[in-house]
Amino acid sequence: MVTIKADIKPGPKRKTEEGKEDRRQRVTPENQPKHPTLKPHDHDKKN
Repeated sequence: MVTIKADIKPGPKRKTEEGKEDRRQRVTPENQPKHPTLKPHDHDKKN
């Protein structure tokens, strides 16, 4: 039996238009000031 190893591709990124907010759904806390309309994305802290 042959095992195939492949990475999962996330697909094409949404296109941005010049001068408009990009259409990402989340933004990291350090970039939040640059993109105030996007929701923050926080990872749970592992203990």
